[in-house]
Amino acid sequence: MATEVLEPTFEITSAWLIWMLPFAAALIMPGIGKLSKKSTGYVAVGFALMSAVSAASLIPLALEAGEVHSQIMWIEALGIKAGVLADPLSIIMANVVGWISFLIMIYSTGYMKGDKDITRFWFWMMFFIGSMQLIVLSDNLLQVFFGWEGVGLASYALISFWYRDKKKDRGGVEGRTVLGMLDYYSPTHAGMKAFIMTKVGDVMMIAGMLLIFLFAGTFGFKELMGDTDWATAMAAQGLLVPAFVLLFGGAMGKSAQFPLNEWLLEAMTGPTAVSALIHAATMVKAGVFLVARIGPLVFALSAAGIMADQFFEIIAWVGAITALLLATQGMVNPEIKKVLAYSTGSQIGYMMMALGVAGLSAQYVDGYTAGFFHLISHAMFKASLFMAAGALLHIVGSRFMTDMGGLRKHMKKTYAFMWAAGLGLMGAPFITTGFWSKDAIFAAVYESGNEWALPLFLIAVLTAIITAFYTTRMIGMVFFGNKSKHIEKMEEEGHHIHEASPSMWIPYGILAVLTIGIGIIGLSAEEGIHHLFGEYLEHSFGIHSSHAAAESSILPGFLQGLNPIALGASLVAFATGIGLGYIFYIGRWVDPVKFVNSNIFFYSIHKLFLNRWYLNALVYWCFVTTPLWLARGVSRYFEKTAIDYGMNDGVQKAVSWSAKVIQGTQTGVSQSYLFVFGAGLLFVVLILLI
Repeated sequence: MATEVLEPTFEITSAWLIWMLPFAAALIMPGIGKLSKKSTGYVAVGFALMSAVSAASLIPLALEAGEVHSQIMWIEALGIKAGVLADPLSIIMANVVGWISFLIMIYSTGYMKGDKDITRFWFWMMFFIGSMQLIVLSDNLLQVFFGWEGVGLASYALISFWYRDKKKDRGGVEGRTVLGMLDYYSPTHAGMKAFIMTKVGDVMMIAGMLLIFLFAGTFGFKELMGDTDWATAMAAQGLLVPAFVLLFGGAMGKSAQFPLNEWLLEAMTGPTAVSALIHAATMVKAGVFLVARIGPLVFALSAAGIMADQFFEIIAWVGAITALLLATQGMVNPEIKKVLAYSTGSQIGYMMMALGVAGLSAQYVDGYTAGFFHLISHAMFKASLFMAAGALLHIVGSRFMTDMGGLRKHMKKTYAFMWAAGLGLMGAPFITTGFWSKDAIFAAVYESGNEWALPLFLIAVLTAIITAFYTTRMIGMVFFGNKSKHIEKMEEEGHHIHEASPSMWIPYGILAVLTIGIGIIGLSAEEGIHHLFGEYLEHSFGIHSSHAAAESSILPGFLQGLNPIALGASLVAFATGIGLGYIFYIGRWVDPVKFVNSNIFFYSIHKLFLNRWYLNALVYWCFVTTPLWLARGVSRYFEKTAIDYGMNDGVQKAVSWSAKVIQGTQTGVSQSYLFVFGAGLLFVVLILLI
């Protein structure tokens, strides 16, 4: 098996090792567990570190806008090769996945300490990381799909990790129903739901892949860009946009975008370390990465006269709808991990919106950079928030924020780090990565100049206001106010509320500090990423664009280069959201319960959001309850009619009637038998004569 690169290089070796090392760890994990369960954690952390270091070794290559592409023959009969493509996009993504996964591994050593199924946990965590890195480094769609399915399989195993379905591991409120559907679910139910809903997207994805292969004869990204005759042929038959939309369907499933978003909330039944891994840097980002991988190809085809604008419009609007829809639900949910889950889906909606708007703008690199920059910043502060939430659950023993309160005196480190990461999520001006990446999205949308710019911009700003509100609400409910009855009961029983162990708080502390640290130099970081991706897009796809700094001259000093409208919107959104959150949940000037119940309109809106816009219940009614009812009805009808009456009773009655008929012929009189014989013989003769 010879590679296309004649001289193996250090970079090529590193690119292969990034995804192979986690798989190797998963392979040996059962054996390590047999020898020493305690050692499994050290092995997992070690291999995660080696994978991250391998990714880091490629950073100089990315900074030079270079790439390495290595292939080996895979399916010789079809001429399909397997390979790695390490370009700026995949290198940056591999580092995001690698280093955040490494920190989550460290966190897991404390969070999962003492779990009797710890070997199984480490196996699936490493398998998960390996599958995600395979997606990132693959040079073709078919190989991506193998990683895609690996991530799906691992997510099912990890979401339903506590498969014994104990009461403490369930999600939702016991006994609560929405439109007759029980809003209380077990880990196994959640895992199965995630598996099935994401498979809807996977089927769409493989259909799109096969359509492209049918015309192009290849799955390779470089090959698809090298010869675009296949795209011309597909466009002539009206199949180009449908094929790419089908690929985007896979991204909708994995990234929990509307309408395939309803699995995301139930996924919180898994261990918090799993939630941090899935919702920060891996599975839900896979869809964003896929769009970032294929988006430039589609835009380059559009520039060549093969129009595919509908593809980008769909991405932008799916992202916008998801961002607003899930943000509203995060405003009212009482469970801390679910608030963060809604937030994840909403923020990914931002990324999708930016990547979609990029294709509708002449300045493609602006939206592309904004979307990917937000992916990076979100990975940091959201992983930090999830791990901090896990520490709270670990200490308090409850997933409900109503069971917390007044914890800032007892968990000072967690309090400080959640504020830092929370400010990143809110987009606190000038000091957080979240501010710069959101502002870049606002600017890209506003400056796009397409017909959807204004409504998309308004949705983005409204979502930002809601984000700042529910983040402040979460911090206020957890750390401010009086101690809950739950905590008072714990203290009465002798439990001491204390800070999490260093193995837990150090990882999310590092990410919280990075959220602020990189945020302080955020504009420079954004400009650096913009320049990097500008060179990458021009070199790999022939997409040339410059950074648009509309009306920047009216801004002073370091604000030069920012769009004043976008900047103003960012400031207003942050101030409005955190202000409302402070009034209700930190300052406690207004009781939120009394406020909601004071007006039928507010009560109805609150109920609508709390019940998830009734979408989840409708999904169950349409795709679970009704089909099961029909199937059971058909089953009962078939069983009673065809089986009981038709086969069982019918056969019995037929046999009984036949027996009576035959019995009636048995007279014992020989003349009767001779008469019957003669009549039969006469009948045969007549037939023969005729």
